[in-house]
Amino acid sequence: MLSFLSEFAEFLRVRKKYWLIPILLVLLLFGGLVVLTKGTAVAPFIYTIF
Repeated sequence: MLSFLSEFAEFLRVRKKYWLIPILLVLLLFGGLVVLTKGTAVAPFIYTIF
């Protein structure tokens, strides 16, 4: 897992795809929120975003 993260960070740096970082952070935030709350309390808010 650590090698994947380091390789992905190198890809972002070399290809200058810095705009992907905020998108990935938001996706990780929503994913963590859904996992931590087991999806029931957060679902109405996610549906309104999309």
